[in-house]
Amino acid sequence: MIIGRVLALLFPLLLFTPSVEAAFPFTGKVVAVLDGDTIDVLHNGKAERIRLNGVDCPEKKQAFGQKAKQFTSSLVFGETVVVVPSEKDRYKRTVGDVFLSNGVNLSYELVKAGLAWWYRKYSDDVVLAVLELEAQLERRGLWADPHPVPPWEWRKQKK
Repeated sequence: MIIGRVLALLFPLLLFTPSVEAAFPFTGKVVAVLDGDTIDVLHNGKAERIRLNGVDCPEKKQAFGQKAKQFTSSLVFGETVVVVPSEKDRYKRTVGDVFLSNGVNLSYELVKAGLAWWYRKYSDDVVLAVLELEAQLERRGLWADPHPVPPWEWRKQKK
């Protein structure tokens, strides 16, 4: 009853919010995996580009970039996922958390496997921080390299 009243009060405001659609979780089939941290999910009849929240995977031409893409593909390609959007980035991609059918957060799985960095600049998720530290200590994935280069630094070097 109270929720209905709150929604009735907020609904007119939501109509005038430009990113209303980005605010609501949705379910869709993953139709493409562009790299470890970017996928396309069917939403309202078309593919919507999703950038995983809180992580940055190695670029495709960077060490572990192809492994990150393959790992993401193995978990989500052709599968139905839940996307919880948080914002649109400067490339108009939806940034959000992606959950597998078993409820597991895809970003967490990538960091746990040592195939993504916790993207501190854009995330304060302490779970990602802990998972990254565990992967580092166990030298999983990219942490097997004594001096792994974060993708944001690698991209700067390529400019």
